[in-house]
Amino acid sequence: MASLKAYAPYSDFRVGAAILTGRGDVHAGCNVENASYGLAICAERNAVARMVVADKIDRKIRLVAVVSPDAAPCFPCGACRQVLHEFGCEEVVALGASGEHERYPFSEILPHAFGPDDL
Repeated sequence: MASLKAYAPYSDFRVGAAILTGRGDVHAGCNVENASYGLAICAERNAVARMVVADKIDRKIRLVAVVSPDAAPCFPCGACRQVLHEFGCEEVVALGASGEHERYPFSEILPHAFGPDDL
């Protein structure tokens, strides 16, 4: 589980994310904090970076799953939502407080998103 590998010495808020691409590949990431808080990198953006490095063609995000042993449910922050939108994310899966996976269409968590088509 990627969240258990997170580097979160300042907040103790560990997050893991896994992206499922259009072709079925999975790319995982975890959050990496920094003493200069603004330089922290979220799990979702780390997973996106791994996806981009892995394949120049398969960059369509079917879904992203976000998990934290420190909070449930755990949703992507605003910056991560924008980055996920850039790659066409269709769905967010979060582990709920009840232990069940909760699924949300991406348009529900980022309505009226700004993207490449708006340029």
